[in-house]
Amino acid sequence: MTFFKMHLYRKLLLLAIMSTAYAVPPSSNVSPPPSAETRVQDLLSHLTLDEKIDLIGGVDNFFIRAMPSIGLPRLKMSDGPEGVGTWGPSTAYAGGIALAASWDPELARRFGATVGNDALARGVNFILAPGVNIARSPLNGRNFEYLGEDPILAAYMAVGYIKGVQSLGVVATVKHLAGNNSETNRHEVSSDIDERTLHELYLPVFEAAVRDGHVGAVMDSYNRVNGVRATENTILNLGILKGAWGFDGILMSDWHATYDGIAAANAGLDIEMPSGRHMNRETLLPAIKAGKVSEATIDDKVRRILRIAVRFGFFDRPQTRLDLPLYNEESRAVALDQAREGIVLLRNRDNALPLDSARLKTVAVIGPNAWPAVPTGGGSAELETFEQKSFLTGIADFLGPKVRVLYSRGLPTPTEIMRRSVFDPDGDQPGIAVQSFKGPDFQGEPVSTSHLKVADQWSNDSSMPPVKDPVGLRLTARFTARKTGDYLIVVGAGGRDSYTLYLDGKVGVRQPRPEGQGLAYRVITLIQGQTVTLRLDYVQDTGQNRAGFGIIPMDEVVSEEAKKMGAMADAAIVCVGFDSDSESEAFDRPFELPGGQDALIKAIGAVNPKTIVTVTSGGGVDMRSWIERVPAVLQTWYAGQEGGTALAEILCGVRPPEGKLPVTFDRAWEENPVFGHHEPVIDSKTGIPHVAYAEGVFLGYRYYTTEKKSPLFPFGYGLSYTTFAFSKLKVPAQATSEGGVEVSFDVTNTGRRAGAEVAQLYIGDPSAQVRRPAKELKGFQKVRLEPGQTRRITLKLDRRSFAYWDATAHDWRVDPGVFKIYVGNSSTDTSLSADITLSR
Repeated sequence: MTFFKMHLYRKLLLLAIMSTAYAVPPSSNVSPPPSAETRVQDLLSHLTLDEKIDLIGGVDNFFIRAMPSIGLPRLKMSDGPEGVGTWGPSTAYAGGIALAASWDPELARRFGATVGNDALARGVNFILAPGVNIARSPLNGRNFEYLGEDPILAAYMAVGYIKGVQSLGVVATVKHLAGNNSETNRHEVSSDIDERTLHELYLPVFEAAVRDGHVGAVMDSYNRVNGVRATENTILNLGILKGAWGFDGILMSDWHATYDGIAAANAGLDIEMPSGRHMNRETLLPAIKAGKVSEATIDDKVRRILRIAVRFGFFDRPQTRLDLPLYNEESRAVALDQAREGIVLLRNRDNALPLDSARLKTVAVIGPNAWPAVPTGGGSAELETFEQKSFLTGIADFLGPKVRVLYSRGLPTPTEIMRRSVFDPDGDQPGIAVQSFKGPDFQGEPVSTSHLKVADQWSNDSSMPPVKDPVGLRLTARFTARKTGDYLIVVGAGGRDSYTLYLDGKVGVRQPRPEGQGLAYRVITLIQGQTVTLRLDYVQDTGQNRAGFGIIPMDEVVSEEAKKMGAMADAAIVCVGFDSDSESEAFDRPFELPGGQDALIKAIGAVNPKTIVTVTSGGGVDMRSWIERVPAVLQTWYAGQEGGTALAEILCGVRPPEGKLPVTFDRAWEENPVFGHHEPVIDSKTGIPHVAYAEGVFLGYRYYTTEKKSPLFPFGYGLSYTTFAFSKLKVPAQATSEGGVEVSFDVTNTGRRAGAEVAQLYIGDPSAQVRRPAKELKGFQKVRLEPGQTRRITLKLDRRSFAYWDATAHDWRVDPGVFKIYVGNSSTDTSLSADITLSR
């Protein structure tokens, strides 16, 4: 069951809360000592009701306001998914998905600790990280911030990060609760998730952050969950988070994610960010007087803020540490290790890697992601760095002056495509007619008409405020093909601009009014002499023209200089992927690489048999047209400021590749279990867009292993420069569901190089009373081994490892019977297996 009637859903989950709340052990959350609670209560008693209400609304965009009457200083926040990004230049670490690809919780703890130091150097009290939303679809624009598709892997990494940050006296903020798995229309969309799927996939990371990480703050998401906005969702916020899990910290809104002050106050929201636009005196004082909100509800929110301030020492010490460097070499070292451990070697045919740097004379580094560096995706994860190492400069610096490192972007920029486009003249006027209309519906006669030679006004500049009455611009041009073949069309606008591009009167590209957007590409085939009419109906959001389009032959996209450089090099490194303009918060991205990049890979692969491809993205992309044409492929994610150095070390064998995929890489978007119900469907009665999580728990590798289908690259997969073998699996034949189970086995490095392997343990439950995935990750351990070395690994499983969420009993359930234990180095390569029979 995917959709719920809301009253029934509320009843079911409230029953679940009642059935589990008393099972939470007293030690499941860190509580301040009694003296601290006494201090909190005393501080609360000295605040007026007006002051209490003021305190639960943020101020100056990134602060909790000061309360001088009780000595509470102003508490400072910062974005933090890839480093402390709000307050000037800082260290840019690799994205969350790259951290998850390391499968190294200790690295996550080190990462958190250095972020904590970076925060203290800038006087920051709250880091708005980690982001832990599950990667449901490869198209999600924020996947690069998150920790992959599996809740167990994500939980270990998130808890490590949280403990590292908070060990420095800085509050971590786990986000976004819950179901924020797409950026499309995120302020309005409802994620419709059945009870079992919610508890098995989308809540466990938050639960681990609270119960194991003792996180100080949680951030609600923008979206609705089963029709109810997250900031107004009593089931999630009061029932599960603060009830069943016993969370006693601060629940804050995402920025501008509060829509109803009374509903949010009663649903457990503690702080509205970035300001008290809705939870303020004007709204809440009359509501308290009318009995719609109790003063005790307000007191609980303030008590939580004060409790965290006391717990983290904010009353007793300055938060700014002037003895800590802003440009921190320790932080740089961790950023480098994170990039090193996260890069995944996907393909290495005929041992194309590592390169023998002693034999190299010329290397070509080609592609739009070669230079400048692309350390992060877009949105709140972006930050300014003191310095950053691009793939080009990292490789060149590593190889030194004895090796010639050639560089070409290889492709024109989108603006260059627009400027190179040659349209048929409109009579004696330049080729593009521009008509201006009074309103956004393009009705009536145009107000004015002018002409442009090229439509190159595209810009992502969002600095101008929106206009009250947007106007429409219609850009019309005719293009005649000079030769037969494929042609690349690029079109785009900025911010909340909307447009439709028509090709001979038919819709070619449609961009409804979004929160943000990237460029769109389309390939069409024309014969010599054929004329096509392009018409762009464009609605400005700001009164500024930020639209552009162009068309050029595909065989002119890849530069001749790039092909010549590729042909003369001993090895060619082709760096492709997305960037902060094309993969970002506020919009989802396509599965295909940005325009022309597939052609670039094929062109260089055709002239150089040692072509190595690096892909910058937050998840899988369409590799079908070129994956068999190149010998080596590396997934670099967003590798942070040290990515160039890390890549060079791995290419030349100084460091072995260690990364393992934290997400499944599909061959085609159409093969993904989410395909067909990723886009929202508008409810005709309410106008609310709904996304049905119809795949249920069969997401990612859970789907592929159950349906016995093969993805392009499976979850957990990643190559090394050496080989490993698993042996001597030991599993008890029988156990009780309440007792712990130990699984042990050997991992041996059977190759000639040192390397790292991630041993992965999966469980199957073929005798369950409900349909369960064939394999579910329940434990893992990363080991580094010298050639010939063997390590004995023991992983412990508890009752929850064997359980599923029973939507009838509203609790975790273990069905007695035979379970399958699988051990290996990916979700599909589990060379060891054994049965275990569980009784009650």
